[in-house]
Amino acid sequence: MTPSVPEGPGIVKNEYSFYIVDMPRVSEAHLEQRRQQILDAARACFIRKGFHETSMQDIFAEAGLSAGAVYRYFKSKTEIVESISSEAISMMGGALYEIVAEHPPPPPEEAMERLMAHMLENGESYLNSFTLAPQVWSLAMHDSGYRNNIANVLRPVHALWTTYAENLRDAGMLPPDSDPEAVSRTLLALVPGFMLQRVILGGISPETLRDGLYALRHSTAATDSSS
Repeated sequence: MTPSVPEGPGIVKNEYSFYIVDMPRVSEAHLEQRRQQILDAARACFIRKGFHETSMQDIFAEAGLSAGAVYRYFKSKTEIVESISSEAISMMGGALYEIVAEHPPPPPEEAMERLMAHMLENGESYLNSFTLAPQVWSLAMHDSGYRNNIANVLRPVHALWTTYAENLRDAGMLPPDSDPEAVSRTLLALVPGFMLQRVILGGISPETLRDGLYALRHSTAATDSSS
């Protein structure tokens, strides 16, 4: 009597014998879907409990996955936070790239309003990033490896702001002796300031930022004309 062999993935039975066939590989779409499932679960845990109070076990439970399934994609909480941060910064960089590509460039108040509006309109990923951002900055203060990774992601954004500042100067929208690096650093600094106010103080919108920048940018001209 032929012994019984359990059928399963990769095993095909005909009336004479068993033989093994190659199984189709897991699709890239499935892998990305699973990765996003883990990131979404981690975001929910970090928002609810904070980064330091969230354990990997919390993330396993929230995602409905085994430890092995999660560790296939991420080795630690820090790697998960790096991915969340990188995605948010990359999304912002994509929106900024479109603004920088415009000629002539939009004025700073319009550029910043559009960028912040884009962030808010993109729903959960950005809104969660607003709440997570202070936790991320705190982690970066104490973990040099993580700080370096985030810095590497931010550098292209900084470079885009520098190009934008050069475009403003070349279009006559900034004084000819303006330092694009200084302008870039200043505009980059406005983004975390907007995020912190949005989360802690409230009462700030992209339009608020636009109006404030417009007033500051035209204050010198108003002073000169009145003197």
